[in-house]
Amino acid sequence: MPSQHLHAASPLDQWLAYLETLHPTEIELGLTRIKRVAEQLGLKTPYLKITVGGTNGKGSTCAILEAILQAAGYKTGVYASPHLVRYNERIRVNGELASDTQITEQFYRIDQARAETSLSYFEFSTLSALLLFEQEQVDVAILEVGLGGRLDAVNMVDTDCAIITSVDVDHIAFLGDSREQIGFEKAHIFRSGVPAICADPVPPASVSDYAEKIGADLWQFGKDFNYSGDAQQWAFGGREQRRSGLAYPSLRGVNQLLNASAALAALEALRYRLVVPAQAVREGLHRASIPGRLQILPDDPTVILDVAHNPHAAGALAQNLDQMPSTGRTLAVVGMFSDKDVAGVLRLLIDRIDGWYCASVDGARGLKGQELSALVNAAKKLGPATPAGRGADQDDGNTKPTVKAAAGRRVNYFESAVQVFDHPVAAFEAAKTEARPNDRILVFGSFVTVGPVLEYLGRNPA
Repeated sequence: MPSQHLHAASPLDQWLAYLETLHPTEIELGLTRIKRVAEQLGLKTPYLKITVGGTNGKGSTCAILEAILQAAGYKTGVYASPHLVRYNERIRVNGELASDTQITEQFYRIDQARAETSLSYFEFSTLSALLLFEQEQVDVAILEVGLGGRLDAVNMVDTDCAIITSVDVDHIAFLGDSREQIGFEKAHIFRSGVPAICADPVPPASVSDYAEKIGADLWQFGKDFNYSGDAQQWAFGGREQRRSGLAYPSLRGVNQLLNASAALAALEALRYRLVVPAQAVREGLHRASIPGRLQILPDDPTVILDVAHNPHAAGALAQNLDQMPSTGRTLAVVGMFSDKDVAGVLRLLIDRIDGWYCASVDGARGLKGQELSALVNAAKKLGPATPAGRGADQDDGNTKPTVKAAAGRRVNYFESAVQVFDHPVAAFEAAKTEARPNDRILVFGSFVTVGPVLEYLGRNPA
């Protein structure tokens, strides 16, 4: 039943509170309900659509595509999730966050059209973004998949190009507990006869199997596109296109060339529909930014923020820390959800951290600080590890989470102190108070850990 109290000009906070009460579960995969409401709305998506799925790297790939396409003169729409500080971060039009009014106008349209159909928070968000992109007449919409692919709300759209950035184990309760199962779910964003970019260097067979079954135009990293580089510049090579003399992306991290290559492969695949000059590529790589992904704030002490919340992302974070040598200590503020592989994440970072500040996070899935501290102590006893299925010496171009001694110091993780706090900001304040000269503070584990610290520091996403 549509709300009797909210209208198009009602405050966004009131609408968001209302959306949280509409559906019996936070997550319910399936396309039947959202397609029904989209039909009632008369939703049209006349713009070119690029769908981006994967375990990690989706947000960075979207940001790179957005920046390059804007530099090429296209009006872009980006739909991404979750947000760090403000809901508006989920919907961008030509690089600007959607305004409260733009969002609530779409919410009101959806609420009136849905009648008795119950929609989840994410489904409401997805429809509102698509409606706004239609209204604003964007040229290209870049749509980040929320969870999996096959039954994710974004998959209601028939894309013009699909990208899978990486495939690893996450969201086990919804997607399965193996890379083959998860690859099958993610591959369902592919469409027959449409470019399907797979940037995972060692993808499960289920991805190519599904692409072959439906007749998608599969582009595989290492076969159809690749990159090379030296200390100064890098080059992309596709099926027919080569872009050389490129500056490294402004986004930090060991996996960003892979994400950039996926974006450039998609643009090559769409080259007859999107004209993207070399200068636009260079400018876009320089301008692309996204908060909370290996974001470094040169404060005193240095603060590193990363939303890494699964072993695949934690392995990349470990390598990134190794490539940023520090003469001081690394103090970690961490908060995580209970449905993640918390033990796997902690074991990948345990020998890089001198002090742990374990924070409780809100929500039914949130781990209490005390529970998290127990898992940190258990990880100390077990010692460091590499991600399942990835060899310690394997360099796949995405992450190389080795536990061998890297350049710089290694900590005695048995002696690292562990403290408990009731909120990420309280944990961060304690870490900052106890930091010595040359120390650095790492904040990681979830969007709901990094977001409050960013807000506390006054670094809200623009």
